[in-house]
Amino acid sequence: MDKRLEAFQRLLDIMDRVRAGCPWDSIQTIESLRHLTIEETFELSEAILAGNLDEVKKELGDLMLHLVFYAKIGSEKGAFDITDVLNGICDKMVVRHPHIFGNEKVENAEQVEKNWEKIKLEREHNRSVLGGVPAGLPSLLKAYRMHQKTAGVGFRWKDAAQAWEKVEEEKKELFSELDKPDNQERIEAEYGDLLFALAAYGIYIGVNPDDALEKTDRKFRERFNYLERKARESGRGVQHLSIEEMLSIWKEAKETAL
Repeated sequence: MDKRLEAFQRLLDIMDRVRAGCPWDSIQTIESLRHLTIEETFELSEAILAGNLDEVKKELGDLMLHLVFYAKIGSEKGAFDITDVLNGICDKMVVRHPHIFGNEKVENAEQVEKNWEKIKLEREHNRSVLGGVPAGLPSLLKAYRMHQKTAGVGFRWKDAAQAWEKVEEEKKELFSELDKPDNQERIEAEYGDLLFALAAYGIYIGVNPDDALEKTDRKFRERFNYLERKARESGRGVQHLSIEEMLSIWKEAKETAL
């Protein structure tokens, strides 16, 4: 027997047993698992960004368990089972890859993405192009995905230079609002437009803004932790350092590749 199938069958059997016999597993619902699944997804994201493949493997296992758990509950309700789930995604993969399972030709990944959007719109005539972007996504990632989706049907800038012109335009509009009195609402709107334009620019330079910002967040945390540690070593709290002292230690942190 294929070892992959054997391992998957083992997980299904374990799920059947814990669902039937464990006081905690037996009372879980699709709704009660939702926030735990979100947590596991973020843990997987952290492992990926850290480049820790052992942790990626572990977190994938946790997520796989959740997927099997949902399918088990679905089968108990008579709504769907793991076979339905797997066949559904298999069918979708075949339909969305006519260049693999059919006769269509593509030259690059960009063409593949455009074909995906066309296929989805043709199969679901009343579906919005943005229908596949969950409203609950983090805002920066949601902006990026919205730009990706609309770019897939041709609503895009010609190149990176044009996309950056939009960033500059939005920056000027923001700055023009900053000095006006009682104008916080307009400032917020223009700031949002600038962030939205920057998210779009990421598409043209091959950068996911959410990944980029997360890595910068991590870098900032590491450097500020270094700053706090150096302050403690000097017998003071970080709040007692002058800004000049802080910047000097910050520069030191950068030079140590933090």
